[in-house]
This record gives sequence, structure tokens and C-alpha cells, in this order.
Amino acid sequence: MKEATRGKAEQSGAKNPWIKNEQWTEEIGLLREIVQKTELVETTKWGGEVYTINNKNVLGIGGFKNYFTLWFWNGVFLKDEAKVLVNANEGVTKALRQWRFTSATEIDEKLILRYINEAIANEKAGLAIKPEKKEALPCAFFQAALDKNKTLKTAFEKFTPGKQKEFWEYMATAKQEKTKVTRLEKITPMIMEGRGLNDQYRK
Repeated sequence: MKEATRGKAEQSGAKNPWIKNEQWTEEIGLLREIVQKTELVETTKWGGEVYTINNKNVLGIGGFKNYFTLWFWNGVFLKDEAKVLVNANEGVTKALRQWRFTSATEIDEKLILRYINEAIANEKAGLAIKPEKKEALPCAFFQAALDKNKTLKTAFEKFTPGKQKEFWEYMATAKQEKTKVTRLEKITPMIMEGRGLNDQYRK
């Protein structure tokens, strides 16, 4: 391993929160050298080492107590013919996949490049898991107010579904009756004027 690369690996490891110790300095350096043979662009996000294409996250590098790893942001779409990928947080993580290594001898450059190039192709093709649309929280108090005031209801229905959802959640999260009343008094003029609940933060 070149001295310059080793020095960079040690420097990144000191700052990268995904590298928990200096146990895998040289091994991570080897992974970095492989990744740098592709068209991916190295950057830093969330304090960690991330590689992107067209400003889209493709993979990251990390080191932990028992293994060092490549993170594939949309690894769920990789064919994984070698069966090396794992879901680091089953039931929570949907797209992210890890390729874990416990020794430099497990680093197969040709195989790794095959996975990385497939990940790049998938990103260019736009493969990604779309976030699930959550239904707006119901609020009987707010619904009653809309049903009672037809003018208010008509004004409310002019908002986009996203802005309507913000109003619903704002009302639904009020636990006490007096809080619901106070919130309704606040948003009624906003609705009548066509102002979204969070419009002031979108400027």
C-alpha cells in the first residue's frame, strides 16, 4: 500500500464517525483504492466518507469492531450473485445494504468492482425505493369545524394534499381540548387567506 494512501486512510479514519477504530486502516485503504478506480466522486456527508455519481449517494466505507464494510445506498437492487450483502438493520432499513469483510484476504477487487459498477448503473437508471405516502392523521375536532363552516372547508380544499396533511397533523397532535381550540383559532385565518401552515419556512 502506498504511503500517501496509508496516510490518507489514517486521516480519514480519525474524522470518519463510521470508522470506530484504527484496526482496519490498511484494509479500508485497499477498499478506497478500488473505489477510486471507478467514476465515483469522493465526498464527505454526515462526517463520513461517501462516494457519489451525479450528486447521488452510491456507497460509503466504514470500519467497526468486528468488520470493515462497504455501504451500498441502494444495495437492495443489486443482483448479489455472490450472496455477500446483508441488511444491517432488518425491518428498518429498506434499500441500504452492507458488504462486510473481516480480513484483507476477503477483498476480491474484480468482484467488488463488479458490484460497484452495477450500483453505478442502477443509480444512473434511477432505481430507488420511493418513500411511502402516509395518510393524514384524522382529527374529529377539525373535521367537525370544517363540516360546520362551509366557507372554511372550501378554502381548505384549495390547498395541495401535502399542505392539507400538515394542517391535519397539527390539529391531530393536540391532546387537550383547549389546545385544539387554540390551534383552530390560529389556523382558521391562515386557511381563509390561503397560507399554508409551514409556508413561512419554505421561503
